[in-house]
Order: sequence, then C-alpha cells, then structure tokens
Amino acid sequence: MLTITPDIEVLARFGRALADPIRCRLLLALREAPAYPSDLADRIGVSRTRLSNHLACLRDCGLVVALPDGRRTRYELADARLGHALDDLRTAVIAVHTDRTCTNAAEEGCC
Repeated sequence: MLTITPDIEVLARFGRALADPIRCRLLLALREAPAYPSDLADRIGVSRTRLSNHLACLRDCGLVVALPDGRRTRYELADARLGHALDDLRTAVIAVHTDRTCTNAAEEGCC
C-alpha cells in the first residue's frame, strides 16, 4: 500500500527550515551561488556562531551540503531544484494579498 507519510515529513522539514528568517536568507543566498560560512555571515549580518547553527539545521534537513575545499568548507544547495522551489514559493507568496491576516495566529506554528 502506498503511503504519503514520507512526503508529509519532507514538506514539514522544509517548512521548519523556512520558518526562520535567517535560514530563509541563507537559502536565498545559496540559491545565487555556493559560499563559505564567513562570507555568508558577513553577507546576511549574523555572527559566525549563529550562522553555524543555522547551517547545521539546513544540513540536517537535507537542504544544503557542506563540501570540503582545501582547509575550508563551502556550502551549496543540496539540489538545484531547491532553487527553483524557492523561486516558486516566493512568486506564490507575492501573489497572495499582503493585507490578509492569519485567522489562526494563536495556533502554534501558524503564521
């Protein structure tokens, strides 16, 4: 019997990754090009420690990969299709009226 549980878990993991603005900024930065942590920290304006924690989360979610590059580590999206998915999500969000408010804001994890 076919089950959709794995698909739901993947989407939930993706949603948790996108739930934090810093992780969103990281994903968008990596969508443009692979980068080193120090460059990413400077680019998005966070400490390297904080950035490291967010990169670890994105790695654990399977959204980014760390690639050794000599003595440094370079990060990139785990799959080029993630960049397209981010673009699709951004355009879908732009299409939603910005004056709409979430009616379930009291519910945990909602808007």
